Amino acid sequence: MSFSAWLECFNPSCKKKFNLSDIVYNCDDCGSLLQVSHDYDELAKTSAGQWMRKFDERKQRNRWPFGSGVWRLKEWVNPLMDDDNIVSMYEGESNLFWAERLGREIGAPNLWIKLCGNSHTGSFKDLGMTVLVSMVKQMIAQGKDIRAVACASTGDTSASLAAYCASAGIKSIVFLPKGKVSNEQLIQPIANGSVVISLDTDFDGCMKIVQEVAKDSSIYLANSKNSLRIEGQKTVAIEMTQQFDWEAPDVVVIPGGNLGNLAALGKGFLLLEKTGIINKRPRIVCAQTKMANPLYRYYKQGFTNYEPVKAKTTYASAIQIGDPVSLEKAVAMLREFNGIVEQATEQELVNACALGDRAGLYTCPHTGVALAVLFKLVKQGVIESHEKVVVISTAHGLKFSNFKLKYHESTLPDIDCKHSNLPISLPPNIDLVKKALDDKLK
Repeated sequence: MSFSAWLECFNPSCKKKFNLSDIVYNCDDCGSLLQVSHDYDELAKTSAGQWMRKFDERKQRNRWPFGSGVWRLKEWVNPLMDDDNIVSMYEGESNLFWAERLGREIGAPNLWIKLCGNSHTGSFKDLGMTVLVSMVKQMIAQGKDIRAVACASTGDTSASLAAYCASAGIKSIVFLPKGKVSNEQLIQPIANGSVVISLDTDFDGCMKIVQEVAKDSSIYLANSKNSLRIEGQKTVAIEMTQQFDWEAPDVVVIPGGNLGNLAALGKGFLLLEKTGIINKRPRIVCAQTKMANPLYRYYKQGFTNYEPVKAKTTYASAIQIGDPVSLEKAVAMLREFNGIVEQATEQELVNACALGDRAGLYTCPHTGVALAVLFKLVKQGVIESHEKVVVISTAHGLKFSNFKLKYHESTLPDIDCKHSNLPISLPPNIDLVKKALDDKLK
């Protein structure tokens, strides 16, 4: 069968179309964001059973490029991509961890954590970056003059862009807010040879600069404003459904910053519905930090009178965003999925992160925001004990070692670190060691 895809204006009264290879990020008629659209009638000619068998079979093989959790779904992501131009590190296929102990402790025993941080660069960003950088490689092969790919980042996008561009032999540029990313995140694009520009501003300020830079069409924009990223990120919804034997969960909780990932999650579930694989939509919960909560405020006002906020410093630095680019798309998905937006304080997110770790996780602070919101909604009865709940863990905790160390040292300012667990320092004396163990194991 011949499958097709194109860029389309997100504004329902416009719907102007563009080629996937066009260097365009907003509709040039109405200014709205774009989205990748597929020929859903053509996709529907293949039955739900046939799609499931195809994707199950590919999952058990290593034939290029289907070993990737993204490109295993190639017909649903970018059917126009030449296999030779795909830039992949076999991203995706991240484990879905049954957090039974943590779930029982909070009253949600059917709790699962989708560990998207178990990816090449340590975050979910790889899912979208493989699609974007592959398309750039194909555009260059077709004669497009692209000198570099650029992004603004709070740490994870820059790491992913740098790695995929390095693998493809394409130059990358990253703009980071000075002093607002962890050392682990900072070193990633440096090590991969990216041009790293540290700006004395926040993410929103970096975003303004990179959009100005990308007005030069030879510098391609890689932020989630770019619809190609969303196509890769939507596969997390499809992948978790496949991991549940092609059944959707009841609730998905996802941290929200620039909101592209929320939009992508909904897009993935809608595609599963359109192809007849699922007939029940999960409820989507977006978790924001109180220090950067424009979507939460908008939600509480019934999605009227939107106002961006000045994001304040938060331990969940990747979602310290006051004016999210993908707001319009995110709101549309929340409406489709009977969505909820809730917020977490710094105290709540930090201790939720630590509590998750005590139950076998190793969470980033952004996952801590999602866990804190989950705890609230379970306690309020909004999420019921029988429901199958998935929390999207967006990055690996190893990117935030200093944050975790300070927690256990109880040196995080204004935080009651009630789950701290420091090493016991002792001389090599067996009696003292036995006494310490007896005290700890009471």
